[in-house]
Parts: sequence; C-alpha cells; structure tokens
Amino acid sequence: MSASIIDGKAIAAAVRAEVAERVAALKARGITPGLAAVLVGDDPASKIYVDGKQRDCAEAGIASERIELSADTTQAQLLAVVARLNADPAVHGILVQLPLPPQIDVLTLHEHISPEKDPDGLSPINVGRMVRGEPVFLPCTPYGIVEMLVRSGVDIEHREVTIVGRGQLVGMPLAVMLSQKGPRGNATVTLCHTGTRDLGAHTRRGEILVVAAGRPGTVTAEMVAPGAVVIDVAVNRLPDGKLVGDVDFAGVSEVAGAITPVPGGVGPMTRAMLLVNTVTAAERLAAPAA
Repeated sequence: MSASIIDGKAIAAAVRAEVAERVAALKARGITPGLAAVLVGDDPASKIYVDGKQRDCAEAGIASERIELSADTTQAQLLAVVARLNADPAVHGILVQLPLPPQIDVLTLHEHISPEKDPDGLSPINVGRMVRGEPVFLPCTPYGIVEMLVRSGVDIEHREVTIVGRGQLVGMPLAVMLSQKGPRGNATVTLCHTGTRDLGAHTRRGEILVVAAGRPGTVTAEMVAPGAVVIDVAVNRLPDGKLVGDVDFAGVSEVAGAITPVPGGVGPMTRAMLLVNTVTAAERLAAPAA
C-alpha cells in the first residue's frame, strides 16, 4: 500500500483565500484586521516563523505589526507592550512568539493578553472555553489538524484516535477537541506520552494517528495500522540540515492510507488558522454591520 499525501500547503491556500474574502468584507465597512507579532530575543527559527506569518497576512489583506525586543527584556517591559496592544483598536490579534527567554513567565504573559485578542487561543480563559466546548479561539495547530482532516474527507466521529505527545500546544488540546461531541470530534482518543508502556500497542489501534513528540523516528512502520491516517506534527532538523518529522515517512507511507509530509503538512495549516482566528477577532470586535 502506498499512502496518499495530505497536502497541507494546498488546504492552507484554500483557507487563506476564504480569509481574504472575510477581510475584504470587513474593509468594505472601513475595518482592516490587524495582527501584532512580538519577538523577544534572537531565535532564528522564531524570526523565520514570524516572517512567514507576516507574508500570510499580506496575502490575506491583514495589516501586520512586528515588534522586536531584546533577549534581556524584562517581564514588566513585555507586559507593558502587551497592555499597549490590548488598548490599540487597530490591533485585533496579539501574537507573542514562543519560545521566550527564561525570565519571562509564559502563564503570566498569557493571562495579560486580552482573551478577545488571543488568536493563538492560549490565554487561560480561551483554554477554559475550549475545554467547556464553548470556544472562541482554538489553538492554531490542533485547529489546523482538525481542519485538515475534515477538508480531506476523513471521518472523525466514532473513530479510534491515538495521539503521541501530551504537550500544551498540540497533544493535550487536540485530545480535548477530538473527544468532544460533534461532527468534528466524537472520537475515542488515546493520549500517549513518555510514560506510556508499549507505545506500539496503542499506536496500532489508531485509525487516525497524530504524532507530536518532537523526536525523529518515534513512529515506524510496524507501529501503524494498515490504512491509518497519519498526521506528523513535529519538524526536526537533522545534523545534515534535512527537515523531518517524528514519523519514518518512507516506511510508514507503505502501510498508512494517508499521511502528511514534513515540511508541507501541518505547518502551513497552523499559520492559516492564525489568520482565521485573527479575522474572527476583528469581526467580533467590530461594530455590527448595518
């Protein structure tokens, strides 16, 4: 069996086109959605990510502001920037790029970002809303994974889903989202982690297998059920510079029914859903249409 490729780039392009239509409708009312991206420090990967997000904004017609702060920025200084952006009516979404220097407490930061301007969906209020099944903004990577499955025609309801990785940005929220009642969930979810015994016994049960462990080669062909849908989330750089996921792509492709590539799978969807959340924020914060 040779797996079909789930093309995250193509799906993300369709999502961005839909966002552009919503942006155009807001601009017709005199409202330009705006996203502010805050970078703290000189992490090269973070700069690349923000560059990509700004290009996406430009394509969709969303105004973007980039604020770069030094690596020795204090918590108080960062919170002062966030307070300014919270009060700025031209800013509808605030993104503080992770990771942050050790002197910054991430929970405190997310507590200070207005829940109404939180397109990452990471503020405690928005996380709580997600857990209650009443979300305003869903975390971008899990949101992108669900959107990719739905748009690829993958049924989620009543399926066995195995997630490898219990991180706060992907595994944990995705487990919540996929297990909640509704057509985009209602699955039976197994959440695996570093303490899971006999990982392969769990992954082979998954009709949908999501791998977000951050370690190359975590899942190999013998750990995958024939015909499973495999979503490879992580991007790892090998010593030779090659980018790979957590899944042995060549081997698993011979077993799975469908698989995401790395790069070109989940990453573009994460960025696309940031735009969705930003335009949603602008629509919510705007005065009702006449």
